[in-house]
Amino acid sequence: MDTRPIGIFDSGVGGLAVTFEIDRQLPHERLIYYADSGRCPYGVRPVEQIRALSVACVGFLIEQGAKLIVVACNTASSAALHHLRAVYPATPIVGMVPAVKPAALTTRSGKVAVLATLATSKGAALADVISQFAQGVEVNIIAPPGLVERVERGEVNTLATRDLLRSYIEPLLERDVDTLVLGCTHFPFLSNAIESITQGRMQLIDSSPAVARQTARVLAQHDLVAPATQVGGLRQMTLYTSGDPAIVERTARTLLGFDVKVIHHVASASELVDTFITRS
Repeated sequence: MDTRPIGIFDSGVGGLAVTFEIDRQLPHERLIYYADSGRCPYGVRPVEQIRALSVACVGFLIEQGAKLIVVACNTASSAALHHLRAVYPATPIVGMVPAVKPAALTTRSGKVAVLATLATSKGAALADVISQFAQGVEVNIIAPPGLVERVERGEVNTLATRDLLRSYIEPLLERDVDTLVLGCTHFPFLSNAIESITQGRMQLIDSSPAVARQTARVLAQHDLVAPATQVGGLRQMTLYTSGDPAIVERTARTLLGFDVKVIHHVASASELVDTFITRS
C-alpha cells in the first residue's frame, strides 16, 4: 500500500478528462495535477522543446511526492515519453497512445479519422500505431488550429467552436468516415459539440478509460496501490498551473462542474524553452 499521490500533467486543462476517468476507476487514489497552461499549446512546438517542458513538469510532480506519473497529453507522450522514462527511471510513467486500434476495430465503413494537434499528427507514435493496427483502413488525420486554446478558455460548445469543428468534420462525413479518434486529451471536452454535428453518424473514440486501466495495472505491478480507506479523488486534488490561476480555475469549473484548488507554479525549464516562450 502506498498513500502518495498520482501525478498527472498536461499542456493545460485537457488532461482533466483523463484525470476524471482515473478518479472514476481509482477513487481512493490521491491526485495532483500540473497544467502547463502558461506555455500551452505544446502542439505547435518543436520536439526538443516539448521534451524539455515535459521533463520540467514531471520533475515538479516528483518533487511533490508523486509515486507514478500519467502523461495526460498526447503531444507530450508522442514527443517525450521514452525520454521521460530515461530521465526518471525510478518512477513509473504512463503515457497516451492514439486510440487507432479500437477505431480500426469499430469502423464499419473502413474509414476513420484522428483529431489531433499538429505535433501529434506529424509524430512517429501516430504513424506507428496506424502502421501496426490500421492495415486496410483509411485513416484521415485532421489538426484544426486553435482547438486546444478554445478548450483552455472553456469555449467547448460555442457557435465559433462548432463552426470550426464543422468545417473539418462535415467533409469527413461526406466521405463516409464513421469513426473519430479524439487524439488530444483536450478533445473529449468537445464531444457534445462534435455530436451536434455528426448526429450519430460517427463513433467517437476516447483513450481516457484505457489510460486509467493501464494506470491501475502499473500501480498493482509496482505495489503502489492506495489503501481502500484513503480519501482521494478529484474533489481533493490540488491543481498547479503555470498559467493564470483565476482563468484555469474558471475553466476547470466549466469542464468538471465543480471547484478545484488551483495554485500558481512555473516548473523550471531550460533556457532554450524560456527563450522560445519569450519570442512566441
